[in-house]
Amino acid sequence: MLSSIIICIYLFKLFSMQVIEGSLYKIQSKNISSRQTTIVAQRGEIYDRNNDNAMVVNSDSFAVEITPGDIPSVEFDTVTAKLASILGIPKSDIDEHVPPEVRKTFTPITIKTNVSFSAIGNIAENINDLPGVSWISRPMRNYIETGSFSHILGYVGKITRDEMNQMYNQGGYTKNSIVGKIGIEKQYDSLLQGKDGYEEKTVDVRGRVLSDTSISVPPKMGNKLVLTIDSRLQTLCEKALGNRIGSAVVLKPSTGEILAMVSYPYFDSNLFNSENYAEEYQKLIKAENKPFLNRAVNAAYAPASTFKIIMSAAILAEKAFPEYERVECKGEIEYGGRTFHCWILRPGHGKLDLKHAVGHSCDIYFWQVGRDHLGIDKIAEYSKMFGFGQSTQVDLPSHSKGFVPTALWKERKYHERWLDGDTMAVSIGQGYTTATPLQVADVMCMVCNGGKIYKPHLLKEVRDPVTDEIIQSVEPEVMFENSIDESVWKKIREALRFVATDGSAKYAMQNPTVKIACKTGTAEVNGYTDSWHNWLLAYAPYDAPVEDQIVVNVMVEAANTWEWWATYAANIIIQGYFANQEFDEAVNALNFRWLIKPTRMME
Repeated sequence: MLSSIIICIYLFKLFSMQVIEGSLYKIQSKNISSRQTTIVAQRGEIYDRNNDNAMVVNSDSFAVEITPGDIPSVEFDTVTAKLASILGIPKSDIDEHVPPEVRKTFTPITIKTNVSFSAIGNIAENINDLPGVSWISRPMRNYIETGSFSHILGYVGKITRDEMNQMYNQGGYTKNSIVGKIGIEKQYDSLLQGKDGYEEKTVDVRGRVLSDTSISVPPKMGNKLVLTIDSRLQTLCEKALGNRIGSAVVLKPSTGEILAMVSYPYFDSNLFNSENYAEEYQKLIKAENKPFLNRAVNAAYAPASTFKIIMSAAILAEKAFPEYERVECKGEIEYGGRTFHCWILRPGHGKLDLKHAVGHSCDIYFWQVGRDHLGIDKIAEYSKMFGFGQSTQVDLPSHSKGFVPTALWKERKYHERWLDGDTMAVSIGQGYTTATPLQVADVMCMVCNGGKIYKPHLLKEVRDPVTDEIIQSVEPEVMFENSIDESVWKKIREALRFVATDGSAKYAMQNPTVKIACKTGTAEVNGYTDSWHNWLLAYAPYDAPVEDQIVVNVMVEAANTWEWWATYAANIIIQGYFANQEFDEAVNALNFRWLIKPTRMME
């Protein structure tokens, strides 16, 4: 009886192992008897708007590996010393990667990445003296366009633990993944990531290959991205801004496409391919001029007199003050025990209506109308209508919203009452109001579109990396829209044209190729009268359909020597774009080949 029970138990256990748990053991057996090697996929390439200029590609790079079990124990130190000499690294680095406890295993261990082709050639020539040493191809990011393109494109690096936790649910990411850190590389990482392939070989329990046959699944390259950036125009803007801390933005107002986005200073994205990038990275991080800061979208400034465009829209739409009624500017006014000076001192601008107040950028006109007839609530309302204090939704990982102050905000933050003097400051784009250069550019886009701002974007198309077929196209998307009458926009456009023909920019904005409408701006910084941010916001051609127009915004920080350069730079950009000229050709066409030493001529 007992023997029958024992037999039944054995039979049940045998059945369980073969049938019930068989699949589990089969998987475990396969894992023990096979070794899978990852074949790294290439990231998708990035091109400019014409799909004919590669900005980011992949170049051949190699990683050197050691299979410890293939190196005879007595030769280990000799082999690793020779390999270290070829790679130009201390032998101790290899010893750290291959400690004594793993020297009998047959699992490859990566010793160094981003190894040059010449070093691989040296290893190959000495391979008989380097048992257990091998190499694999690992594509490396190659940024063909650097300089001002760096803030747009970004760079890549090995995934961190925090990034891994964030991206885990997206799938496809491992602890060895290379991911975008800033810019387009980060914003569209999931599109650029390819799908790794693998090679599977049969090995014994110690990891030694038992068969020459293998199963191979090729990698799939990431998608190709076509951006809205015009490479030629980007380079033109970079040269026009020069080595001045600031930014330049060019938009198509009818679509929201960003044709150029320059921020100076910048950095070289290829820096992160070098072995000593950590040291150089720290230098950049600590630099006072902040080269990692994309000033076009992440820095917010007082918009200065460019804000008078918003003020004009509010005055006209609200009928807050008759457009033809004139305000007298004597160069200064007294209010609240203080003297407020217009940028033109005595005798001032004289008597001005709205059009001429915009044209000559008269502070006293906007101080009085803003304070006595419009008020902070309406000013804040229209500021937000134009997108101030809100996200531009641009397709970059980070961007500032700027700030729109209100009476309630000041009371809550500072426990102080909002004063008419605060309203006066806000009325000319000073005080607490801040905006990014991209937000200021969008103000002019709304003027061009007659009440619409399209979502600014850098991605134009997603294409198949093999066939180059379009997978996805980015369509224009309205971000802000209002019902202000077209007659208001027509009057604002006329006033902005007057700025270029007879107003504050009549000398610097003369252009032989197209008609320009614009607004100058000078923002006093930190209360000092000898330190100003310099703006020039423009669109051209003035008399063309919006589909043919571009918006240009140049901002030069007060950190630079004052020279009113934003205006000249904007004209150079417009001339170069519409005349299809390079920087030097545009400068010559505008007769700007002279030493510019302007005084503070205008606001």
